[in-house]
Amino acid sequence: MKAFGRVVVRVMESLPDSIKPYLENVVVDVEDEPDEEIEAGGGAYGLFEPIGLPSDASGDAIDLTSMPYRIVIYKRPLEEDFPERRELMTEIRRTVIHEIAHHFGITDRDIDRDPSLEDGPWRRED
Repeated sequence: MKAFGRVVVRVMESLPDSIKPYLENVVVDVEDEPDEEIEAGGGAYGLFEPIGLPSDASGDAIDLTSMPYRIVIYKRPLEEDFPERRELMTEIRRTVIHEIAHHFGITDRDIDRDPSLEDGPWRRED
């Protein structure tokens, strides 16, 4: 799990500096596999989710930009589907970027209609 996690860390470190301030409220975790509910929804490699609304949010306006978010990358499905190391590295990167795209409001449906959306400014800085 540690080696897989280091790859995820390197992906995050390779993102352009211009995008990093927008990710300060995002936690990226690695888990072995998704729970049954997520897996039943189509075999996920990753997940983007808000961590939760404050418990004292009783109808007041909430600044959603400061809410914490979580990206989870699932190790087992990626390793099973991409057994070759180079392909696995590519897919880990693609999954992290895909989940970051959700943080910017891009949905799976948007990406299906226009795959170039997944190649936004959060791609590798060259």
